Amino acid sequence: METDPEALVRGRFELLSPTMTEATTRLWAAAEAHALGRGGVALVTRATGVSRNRILAGLRELEDPDLRAHLEAGRVRRPGGGRKPLTETQPALPEALDRLVSPVTRGDPMSPLRWSSKSTEKLAAALRAEGFRVSADTVGEMLTAQGYSLQATRKTLEGGDHPDRDAQFQHIASEVTRMQADGQPVISVDCKKKELIGPFKNAGREWQLAGKPEAVNVYDFPDMADGKAIPYGVYDVTRNEGWVSVGIDHDTAEFAVSTIRQWWRRMGQPQYKGATALYVTADGGGSNDARNRLWKSELQRLADDTGLTIHVSHLPPGTSKWNKIEHRLFGQITTNRRGKALVTLEAVVALIANTTTKTGLKVRAAADQKRYPTGKKITDTETGALALTRSDFHGEWNYSFTSRKRSSDS
Repeated sequence: METDPEALVRGRFELLSPTMTEATTRLWAAAEAHALGRGGVALVTRATGVSRNRILAGLRELEDPDLRAHLEAGRVRRPGGGRKPLTETQPALPEALDRLVSPVTRGDPMSPLRWSSKSTEKLAAALRAEGFRVSADTVGEMLTAQGYSLQATRKTLEGGDHPDRDAQFQHIASEVTRMQADGQPVISVDCKKKELIGPFKNAGREWQLAGKPEAVNVYDFPDMADGKAIPYGVYDVTRNEGWVSVGIDHDTAEFAVSTIRQWWRRMGQPQYKGATALYVTADGGGSNDARNRLWKSELQRLADDTGLTIHVSHLPPGTSKWNKIEHRLFGQITTNRRGKALVTLEAVVALIANTTTKTGLKVRAAADQKRYPTGKKITDTETGALALTRSDFHGEWNYSFTSRKRSSDS
């Protein structure tokens, strides 16, 4: 009695299919069709449900040694095969997503100072309404790739909610866009939490030999430390680069502006050779407090020394966690050094300087072992001599310094 070839193929397929990948299924079906000869492709398609096009592709792969080599190396398809990324088939998609996620109710929709407060499902629905084909999962992947992170509401509630909060964000957004369009540097500055230097526990985990964790002190009393590390950072919003000075004394306005000076000398000036202005965004407290006379005096001195017009904008009260540097620089530094004891000042600097991200963040760092005593006073006379211009909109938050040397020369 003759055996039905189609039934034999079907039986073999049912036996093997649970263990076969997409590639092995395609090649097995092609081999069966090739062995059957004329009419084999149609027979295998009827018996297994594998499409004619897949079988023909498998036959080409069986005859092409280069394609077979790729498959033997563990690939499912030849290089370039498969569905192209949505960002290629829909090139306007990333820009449309960026426009949606940028803060609408908390600032200018085109703001480079970005955070997300919308779900991926709602964002995907909004994009589909604009004619794009995209899923919520893809939106999440794109947000991560573009440097966004989902911010918890509690992180933004530090104190009172100023009625002009949104207007200040809009002001900052428009100034950032204007300065970037003119090719002028835009930086975000702040001081990171002080760290004790020594064998102290640091949050997080890293790979170690099983049963051999790094030993650290049980207690973290300050008098057990070999000193303290005070990282003050400057983040270049346009170039995605950061500079961190690691101080050992006090977080003062003098230290803060010294860090900006170091960034300008080592990173800013070489990249912005034709710059005539610098835009600084900062929160409203600490060493860069909007009411700090020493902060303003030191910025004036920097303007005098560099010839730059220095524009400053402070984030409105209760929003320091939205400062760009917090997430694009300090957050990445914290991730890079998790689970590592900060045993020396050199170790702190090295861990900061070796921070990188998939989005291309570059960081440079150096120790600043100068002394910055607290309690320095700036007199009314010194304050009155500043070449300071306040903005018509909240001049306590937005102001600028021009070089007094340049003014006197002219």
